[in-house]
Amino acid sequence: MPRLQAEQPFVHPDCQITGSQFGRYVEIGANSRITNSRFGDYSYCDRTCDIANAEVGKFANIASFTRIGATDHPMDKASLHHFHYRSASYWDDAEDDADWFAHRATRRATLGHDIWVGHSAMIKPEVTVGHGAVVAAGAIVTKDVPPYMIVAGIPAVPIRTRYPQKTAARMIELAWWDWSHDKLRTALDDFRSLVAEAFLEKYE
Repeated sequence: MPRLQAEQPFVHPDCQITGSQFGRYVEIGANSRITNSRFGDYSYCDRTCDIANAEVGKFANIASFTRIGATDHPMDKASLHHFHYRSASYWDDAEDDADWFAHRATRRATLGHDIWVGHSAMIKPEVTVGHGAVVAAGAIVTKDVPPYMIVAGIPAVPIRTRYPQKTAARMIELAWWDWSHDKLRTALDDFRSLVAEAFLEKYE
């Protein structure tokens, strides 16, 4: 029997998961924390990832030690410190600031289908990473990434495209990530052996 199943995610030990939803064949690496997020079918994160307030598409490849949707501190207030929004941890008669946490939860990071986020990369809130894009290891993404673009650096900047623009548009139109599990298995040898253009020519 395959290790990954459609019915429930494969969650490795010592994970903290709250308020999140997972599609079919999803895997969550050991020691990861997933909060208020949604993973599409076949997506996975490796060990020790911290993902909050994120919409993750299908077939996302998220390497270890990544941070997605990292929450901010309130820079416009008198203090950055969380005593004034995690107040119940400091005083018996004070409540946490529910409005602040509700605001944080709305600032979502969005990752498209078939993306690759490299080791120790960070993707900030309210950033969109387009379908097929690649975020290099160690990059800090502060702006939207176009589909099939490779970005790197601090802050991340475009390096080059994965495919020519027309090929990228054709791949998005093909939307193989919406294929059934059986169709993916039938096309497995072609996924392994054909370059993108040849794959498109066969399946368009």
